[in-house]
Amino acid sequence: MTTLVFGHKSPDTDSTGSPIIWAWYLNQIKGEKAEAVLLGDTNTEAKFVVERWGLTMPRVLGKLDDNAPVVIVDTNNPAELPDNINDADIRQIIDHHKLVGGLETKGPIDIRIEPLACTATIMWKMIGKDMAQMPEGIKGAMLSCILSDTLEFRSPTTTQEDKAIAHDLAKDLGVDIAGYAAEMFAAKSDVSAFSEAELLRMDSKEYAVGGKQFRVSVLETTSPAQVLERKDALMAAMPGVAKEDGADEVLLFVVDILNEEATLLVPNDTVKTVAEKSFDAAVGGDTVVLPGIMSRKKQIIPNLAV
Repeated sequence: MTTLVFGHKSPDTDSTGSPIIWAWYLNQIKGEKAEAVLLGDTNTEAKFVVERWGLTMPRVLGKLDDNAPVVIVDTNNPAELPDNINDADIRQIIDHHKLVGGLETKGPIDIRIEPLACTATIMWKMIGKDMAQMPEGIKGAMLSCILSDTLEFRSPTTTQEDKAIAHDLAKDLGVDIAGYAAEMFAAKSDVSAFSEAELLRMDSKEYAVGGKQFRVSVLETTSPAQVLERKDALMAAMPGVAKEDGADEVLLFVVDILNEEATLLVPNDTVKTVAEKSFDAAVGGDTVVLPGIMSRKKQIIPNLAV
């Protein structure tokens, strides 16, 4: 059977690129039949990366068959995976997030979780000497994943390993990191084709805090004004998205990549309280600027309080 390789729902560049990388490794190096798939439509940055490096966009997975062999990358959270994930045959997990628990395997498996900024960084280390056989397009995907997840090394999740590997890949590919990252972020910043509900779910994760269920959404952009000019419509869409997704509230952080700050939309008193308790912020309107806040994983989620 073909092993399916996929990341989390609402796939970003790392959850699009890393399945492509690992499926190549399983097929071409390990001699195991594998296919990269997605758990939903990916964002504009990932689409740019796939086109830029001449890759094929993975298909969106429909129903996950029971007992299907799978490799999970860029998550270990059952809430971000198919509902029947524990009925599949999970063969491997490669991730860089905290261990959540709840996954059940049919036997002992390979698990690799490291405190790095990007799943692709871990894959570079795992592939090792076989990197010499990796084609340019797959290397380009790997570089793109690292630059995306580190926000070109601005994110506090960035490690020296992420930087060193990115520079090694860029040198090998003949790519100027600053120029290429600017192209990626420009593609990510074009959200004109998306509805408000789509934007709220585009880069979003579910977290429970103090008995409240939050959908924590992040939009990383070099043009925050394009998003913030739609703030009234975005806030109007939040109750519907929350109800459909079984959440109490949607928290939307608009991350300004260049100025290294986030703007949190504040549609009601509940979110106002979250902002004040979580970030010691003085909220005087329907938005609050949070200087230095760049990372959901390291700065937003650990600080959330109600």
